[in-house]
Amino acid sequence: LGVLGDGGRGAPHAAGIAGADDVVVTVTLSKSLGSQGGAVLGPVRVIGHLVNAARTFIFDTGLAPAAAGAALAALRLLRREPGRAARAHEVARELHARLTAAGLEAVRPDAAVVSVRAPSPEQAVRWAADCRTAGLSVGCFRPPSVPDGISRLRLTARADLSGPEIERAVRVIGETRP
Repeated sequence: LGVLGDGGRGAPHAAGIAGADDVVVTVTLSKSLGSQGGAVLGPVRVIGHLVNAARTFIFDTGLAPAAAGAALAALRLLRREPGRAARAHEVARELHARLTAAGLEAVRPDAAVVSVRAPSPEQAVRWAADCRTAGLSVGCFRPPSVPDGISRLRLTARADLSGPEIERAVRVIGETRP
């Protein structure tokens, strides 16, 4: 949601199945929408069952009004500026190209996330910390959130990143690499 599909309408829209009677979709509000939490979208009967039977819903509370408002504002922005989704893809492709040109092992992005392989979990943590010290905030994935042997830095491409900002990110990642 916010990156794939026409205007960022999501993967089901891109696949041509959005709104079908038998499609259930989970969406995160914390990635491209910059909020928190998530939602399950689907037939009323399925949603009713989840609300009444799924432990994660039974013991959960509703979204905070501020989080719901932030997600709604982001959705409205996407509707007004549908080109943001395509720009996020463009930034992700540029990050990937520059990172691989710098000799880093980066995964070709399908959406807005570009991950860069780290030698070990410990080095991934240190690398992310060194990036942060240099003023660049990157995610760090390591076991148990990923399988052993594939620890990574995680970069999220944003539609508003400029060429100089992309270049700086690549430079910092390259200079701090273990």
